[in-house]
Amino acid sequence: MPAELPDHSLLLRLKTRQLLLLAALDAQRNLGRAALAMHMSQPAATKLLQQLEETMGVALFTRQARGMAPTAMGEVLVRYAKQVLTDFGTVRHEMAALQAGLSGVLRIGSVPGAVPELVAPSVIEYKRQHPKVAVSVMVETSNVMLAQLGRGEVDLMLGRLTPGNDAEAYHCTLLLGESQVVVARAAHPLFERTTLTLADLLAWPWILQPPGSPQRGHFEAALHQAGLHPRLDVTETASAIAITALLEISDMLAVMPHSQAEHYARLGVLRVVPLALPVNVPPIYLVTRVDRMLSPAATAYVQQLTPK
Repeated sequence: MPAELPDHSLLLRLKTRQLLLLAALDAQRNLGRAALAMHMSQPAATKLLQQLEETMGVALFTRQARGMAPTAMGEVLVRYAKQVLTDFGTVRHEMAALQAGLSGVLRIGSVPGAVPELVAPSVIEYKRQHPKVAVSVMVETSNVMLAQLGRGEVDLMLGRLTPGNDAEAYHCTLLLGESQVVVARAAHPLFERTTLTLADLLAWPWILQPPGSPQRGHFEAALHQAGLHPRLDVTETASAIAITALLEISDMLAVMPHSQAEHYARLGVLRVVPLALPVNVPPIYLVTRVDRMLSPAATAYVQQLTPK
């Protein structure tokens, strides 16, 4: 069985077209359509898949009534094929940037709470030092960002590890620890009251991050620990723009990291509700993959964020 061969010998037997076929077949779940997407005949695609299965010594796809589906082994190899294609796309992007006179590409993933105090100032300073680097910033919750980091869609992330992720697969460097606060529009009726309790806030509609995000989980846990089990009127979003837009024109409440809330308070958009919120969200970390080498552009950003 070829699997007994060392990795480099198996890699020499793999063909780029086989990896492309795996990705196409996973997307189409039909050999004819996958072959068409690759501009080859179906017999040629069939032979290519057979050769790959012989090389790996396992069945990769099974025929079903409505097409084909990957086996457990096939899912593993499909994931590898997609990662190779993603990495190659990144390489081409960086090469195109170099040809255009830039110095590479930096793709930052961040949770919303890290944007005002960490991402915004660090990107401004980074661009001052490296004006020819093309920088993109994607903002989402930690669980979504970790998935994007795993797929190679971002170079690094500023956020937190979430349950179910293997901590040994990541390098994590502590960047920021801060409290969470409740925010509302500046003219919210709550600010007319002299005393407030957590129970007083639960009668109002809330904007919360989606289930699975650390902030949402810790907020709900804090309510349960306080003996509060309300049926909240909740609107879910992780978008800072959506949150602030909804807060400005309604009496909704939301939870934000203190630095993010202070940012909007300085702009006169929101106010912090004067109540200590018993929500302890883990600190924000710089997170990178152990098994993935950083590009020069990403390395320079990491060195800026974590000076020795």
